[in-house]
Amino acid sequence: MQKALTQMNVQLANVISDVVGETGQKILRAILAGERDGHVLAEMKNARIRASVDEIAKSLQGNWRAEHLFALKQAVDAFDFIGTQLAECDREIEQQLQRLQTREGEPARGKQRGRARNAPKFDLRTQLFRMCGVDLTRIDGIDVTTALAVISEIGTDMSRFPSAAHFASWLGLCPGTRITGGKVMSGKTKRCANHAAQALRLAAAALRTSQSALGAYFRRMCSRMDKPKAVTATAHKLA
Repeated sequence: MQKALTQMNVQLANVISDVVGETGQKILRAILAGERDGHVLAEMKNARIRASVDEIAKSLQGNWRAEHLFALKQAVDAFDFIGTQLAECDREIEQQLQRLQTREGEPARGKQRGRARNAPKFDLRTQLFRMCGVDLTRIDGIDVTTALAVISEIGTDMSRFPSAAHFASWLGLCPGTRITGGKVMSGKTKRCANHAAQALRLAAAALRTSQSALGAYFRRMCSRMDKPKAVTATAHKLA
């Protein structure tokens, strides 16, 4: 979609950061419906958009060539089709989680977190609580998609791991132990294609600006070592 706009010399990205957001989609669909007046299109902006109506209108002065409008329509149709496919995936995931429920109830109310764009559209937090018996999203840095990724890889039965250290070792997040003559030669973690470990690393990286204890721990690690090691150390702590 952005490529088609650029070819039409429509510089919407200069004033709206995301063309797949609410404002961007309203404007694109109005263009495809035949609207060409920049001010009319700019009036569709959400109140949170900082750019003024005049600034948006100036960015919407395009050449409107037929071949580029066709390319834009194809891109929008593909976007809608993918959205339909994702909705079907969400419904299937919800049904599978309902089959795995072992208890009833709902998690306690916690602090509000913004919904990630790629998060499922159903109440995933409640479904995970009914499957695990605990609210994993109360851990700082862990959102519903991270919790789902970890549970999908390891399940809910942690008894297979004798201790937290064994679990961290299985994830590949424990430091290396290359020692020769009593001297540590390397503490580098081993390479491990583990999706749960990757999810925990992303969760650790999200703690950079967190005001929680884990966020402070992450920043202390960053000050003591290079960033990749800090992310691994924090992911180890999350695990």
